[in-house]
Amino acid sequence: MMQDNFQSNSANLTHLDRQGQAQMVDVSEKAATIRQAVAAAQVRMLPETFAAIQAGNAPKGDVLGTARIAGIMAAKQTASLIPLCHPLPLQKVEVEVIPEPQLPGYQIQATVKTKAETGVEMEVLTAVSIAALTLYDMAKALEKSIQIESIRLISKTGGKSGDYSPPEL
Repeated sequence: MMQDNFQSNSANLTHLDRQGQAQMVDVSEKAATIRQAVAAAQVRMLPETFAAIQAGNAPKGDVLGTARIAGIMAAKQTASLIPLCHPLPLQKVEVEVIPEPQLPGYQIQATVKTKAETGVEMEVLTAVSIAALTLYDMAKALEKSIQIESIRLISKTGGKSGDYSPPEL
């Protein structure tokens, strides 16, 4: 009875098979379309840490450039990091690390674009997450209490489910 109940409740859960086992979704019948997603994260720190990074005085070197490159590399490796993600041909990965003196800290924003059978939300979220973690790693000698906050999807376009942008909070 429980198995039957699970099957009827899981009909719309594409990552589960009829027995409730995790599976990679079959996208072979879907058309390849242009898909893009944008995500953001926030990294908050002490004013002294922010000033040192801005001045280029971090012990490990180029904090912001290294974080940006790490985010790009991470997007390209998402299928290796997150189970059930499809490996995708990425046509664009852009990561920006934007200084925000009033935090103090940085806003990280990434854009990922592909022409494929499935979307790039996980790739863009991976990009901002790894960029934020790399920023922490590069600056932890200056401050251990750096906070990574508010990792979120900003928008996505394309695909069967259509466009998405979060409601205003």
